Amino acid sequence: MSWALQDPESFCDTLRSWLHTHCPPAMRDGLNTEATICWGGKNWQFTSEDQKLWMQNAADVGLTTPRWPAAYGGADLSREQEKIYLEELARINARMPLLSFGIWMLGPALLAFGSEAQKQKYLPQIIRGERRWCQGYSEPGAGSDLANVQTKAEDMGDHYLINGQKIWTSYADKADWIFALVRTDRDAPKHKGISFILIDMESEGVSTRPIPLISGASAFCETFFDNVKVPKENVVGEVNKGWDIAKYLLTHEREMISGNNQGLTSGRPLGAVLAQTAGQERLSDASLRAAAMECEIDALSVGLTLERYKDQAEVGAGVGDASAMLKYMGTELNKQRYELMMSAGGSEALDTDGAHGDLAMDWLRSKANSIEGGTSEVMLGIISRRILGLPG
Repeated sequence: MSWALQDPESFCDTLRSWLHTHCPPAMRDGLNTEATICWGGKNWQFTSEDQKLWMQNAADVGLTTPRWPAAYGGADLSREQEKIYLEELARINARMPLLSFGIWMLGPALLAFGSEAQKQKYLPQIIRGERRWCQGYSEPGAGSDLANVQTKAEDMGDHYLINGQKIWTSYADKADWIFALVRTDRDAPKHKGISFILIDMESEGVSTRPIPLISGASAFCETFFDNVKVPKENVVGEVNKGWDIAKYLLTHEREMISGNNQGLTSGRPLGAVLAQTAGQERLSDASLRAAAMECEIDALSVGLTLERYKDQAEVGAGVGDASAMLKYMGTELNKQRYELMMSAGGSEALDTDGAHGDLAMDWLRSKANSIEGGTSEVMLGIISRRILGLPG
């Protein structure tokens, strides 16, 4: 199906008809939570046949990646059409058909820096949910100071031999491939000599170890590379210039974190979520209602700001350092939401086997949002120096 040539009104009519036919009723519950997200991948276990069908239907017409070029399987929608698409999903309370680090981060990097062969090979796999990716950036000695990565890629002629360790690698134990920063020139200044490379997680010498969290989950992993052979054609962009890609990708990651955190109440107004969590009697508390309204107003403000920056990017004005502002506000709002839900639920909300389910676990997990993609403290530093122009 070709969406690109339709005017907005015709597109909306066609899309509504398509969604009515192709989005299963069971996928119209508005749930985009950790437990209900479709991540895709070779080993992905669908929670239902409806989840599988919804992903496949959307992928068939490019709507898992609405803005990506049709040449690789995307829908090639305009910015205006993308807004209509997201509004229509919200109108019918539909889940996102597919979410992944490949869509959020690697795909945009490949579109901007990848070779045509890399785009043809990897982008269709991401669009169809056939490969699940993870991000190999942070190391034990390179977190906020990301340019200090020490994982070494030694030039062996027709391939690189990679040795080193990554940490806090989200879902590495479930991923099929990893995009990673490696040091290809140890004598160059630390922002130089870094390359961006793609590694098959099934390669000999790759191993992962989950990091248990206080929430009881193990989304983060340590990832080890012991004499891992990687073909040279897996380097994205120029050798020793991976830092440029890393900066570009970090902007997308921070946008993703800020945008996704607006959806952690499953697209429903916070007041409705609190009513379900607390019951109408507890929701009559004036201070709780006021805090919920303030949080929702702030969320609307951040959402509109994010849309404005996306519109600016459409005409060539990138988000740049403003991504730090969006990431900071998005993650802080997310933590505030969960604090409100926990307050509304009272002591019963701490019972993971009770009526509130995984709320306590999600509340604990929300703290990590202010660390991943750059800590809130680092984001405030970027805002003060690069946006407000304050002395360092």
